[in-house]
Amino acid sequence: MIEKIKQYHFLFTELVKRDFTKKYKRTVLGMAWSVLSPMLTLLIMWLVFSNFFANNMKHYVIYLFSGQLVFAYFTDSTNLSMNALVSNASIFTKVNVPKYLFLLSQNVSSLINFGLTLVLLFLFSAIDRVAFTWKFIFLLYPIICLVVFNVGMGMILSAFFVFFRDMQYLWGVVTTLLMWMSAIFYTIETFSYKIQLIFLANPIYLYIRYFRKIILEGSIPTVQFHLLGAAYALIALALGTYVYRKYNHEFLYYV
Repeated sequence: MIEKIKQYHFLFTELVKRDFTKKYKRTVLGMAWSVLSPMLTLLIMWLVFSNFFANNMKHYVIYLFSGQLVFAYFTDSTNLSMNALVSNASIFTKVNVPKYLFLLSQNVSSLINFGLTLVLLFLFSAIDRVAFTWKFIFLLYPIICLVVFNVGMGMILSAFFVFFRDMQYLWGVVTTLLMWMSAIFYTIETFSYKIQLIFLANPIYLYIRYFRKIILEGSIPTVQFHLLGAAYALIALALGTYVYRKYNHEFLYYV
């Protein structure tokens, strides 16, 4: 895959530029929406949930923001990736290029937005007097896992979307369920230990929890936590790669 990206470097670069700029085409504020949109979403969620779930929680805004940040990156990346093949059918049906380049370009676009919002999270953390420690470097781990996980899920969704256009509606239902199961605006301490373990079956919650452990608790998760995070990412990537290899030639007949 890396060799193919090098070979088609110019095409890949142009796709990333196109996907990132197309998102803000004909908007007045342009790329400023990358920062403004999560800020407005955070403000709304804070106003709605602070009186119901915060319970005077220390650094609740950061708690909420870190959860919303990770989940927004996941949904943005997968939603864009789902349409990667169908929206670029006019290109790969005429020119023989690796089809995953279109999906990867969408993921890079989402990653840029995520990076801009991450800077905003650090700014809010400084304002809220969250202690910055050397352990923040470990945030690279869940970010890498998220990137790999999103690419894998994107490959699965984009392949299914070629054959079943209902997938966009089904995925909307799934992401809504995941949002409520990711403890974005509430804590799980009130649940029993067994229920708390069930939450870890949700990869998005696990990555959110990793962020909160580093930023709010100043602690590094256990080895088992790291292994589980990597397992989710690698399984998603393996399944996505399998689906792409199996149906690679059939995409041309359904787009």
